[in-house]
Amino acid sequence: MYDHLVSVTQASADETTPAKKRRKRVHRAWWIAFVTFLALISTSAFRSSTGVLLEPIEQTFGWSRTVTSGAVTLNLIIYGLTAPFAAALMERFGIRRVVAIALLLVGAGSGLTALMNAPWQLWMLWGVAIGVGTGSLALVFGAIVANRWFYRHRGLVVGLFSAASATGQLLFLPLIASIVTGGSWRAAALVVTVLAFVLIPIFLVVMADHPEDVGTTVYGIEDAPSELPEPAKETRSPATVAIGELKSGLRNRVFWILLLTFAICGFSTNGLIATHFIPAGHDHGLPTQTAANLLAVIGIFDIVGTLLSGWLTDKIDPRKLLFVYYSLRGLSLILLPQLLDSTVQPPLFFFIIFYGLDWVATVPPTVALCREHFGAARAGVVFGWVFAGHMIGAGVAASFAGWIRESQGDYLLAWLSSGGVCFLAAVAILLIPKVRSKVLAGG
Repeated sequence: MYDHLVSVTQASADETTPAKKRRKRVHRAWWIAFVTFLALISTSAFRSSTGVLLEPIEQTFGWSRTVTSGAVTLNLIIYGLTAPFAAALMERFGIRRVVAIALLLVGAGSGLTALMNAPWQLWMLWGVAIGVGTGSLALVFGAIVANRWFYRHRGLVVGLFSAASATGQLLFLPLIASIVTGGSWRAAALVVTVLAFVLIPIFLVVMADHPEDVGTTVYGIEDAPSELPEPAKETRSPATVAIGELKSGLRNRVFWILLLTFAICGFSTNGLIATHFIPAGHDHGLPTQTAANLLAVIGIFDIVGTLLSGWLTDKIDPRKLLFVYYSLRGLSLILLPQLLDSTVQPPLFFFIIFYGLDWVATVPPTVALCREHFGAARAGVVFGWVFAGHMIGAGVAASFAGWIRESQGDYLLAWLSSGGVCFLAAVAILLIPKVRSKVLAGG
């Protein structure tokens, strides 16, 4: 009897040990998330470089702030308009192909900047080539990966992808600023080229378009309700899908609210602070390296704020989160003109901390609202158009703030107007109706 019990126990242990080992393995979805994070960082590396490169490029060629900020505006607008079509291309032809080509465009466009000698070349490289490349690597890409590969922790993963922007800023902005300060903005432009080209083979090896392509399942799918439908594979052309979703969205009040509020988000972050904070600090006697370091600190707190926002999005009504985010952002921008000085005083540092926490905290709840109101199958392209609004807003801000600086001699009106529209966004977001059941999130 004892021998029988021992043999049964041993057999049971032999059967459960492999299962335990399998449970300890990292799910393929997390490796997919990792390489997605790296690809998103490459976009951020370029985005963080523009504010540092504006003045040295102007000094080298004698170009005006209107010329350089115009190239940034073109980049942001093409960046945004590319996103929904890139999302449709990923749905049709796969993530691997589209992202590899996008990385190639970003790397080549940034590297060729070192050889330019005319404004139109800056506009073509920054605006068109890098605009298309970075637009294909926008947060829409991250949203598609999160929707395809994650059921459990989806909001947290979207927050992680949003934090890639801050991580790239944190890692590369001080480096690029240091190289520029050393007198070589052309060498600084090559940093992005090296990063993008190194990432291409890594991405192609690790990325898979769908879980079933590598014999696995969506992470946490066992938590999904049994009635959750599988999104159908898209067979229409990418242009048809993108334009079709736009036409459908323009007839939907929720789409308009998300589009306009996210445009305000872009206006107050990428277009204004990311592009003009360093030149504005320089106007007040703040050294370029110091201002760049402050933006890098924003990146540190951006990571914390975005991950926290992703976690909160899984637990709290996204509309309430967005109301708080936009309200506090508006207040901080109105106070900013009083905080800028030749040295970093505690109030300015508090602004940096808060703005970092709030920078892209809006992304996880906005993605969640797209999914709740439009379903998983449509969410990627719908968010693509919402993101296009974000970058068009950023593009408007980049040129608007540059024009204000050139005509008024300072950025005061730019700060105040941006703060005002943030308050409008906070009110508008409450007009979105609440979705009764999250089963709709499945598609």
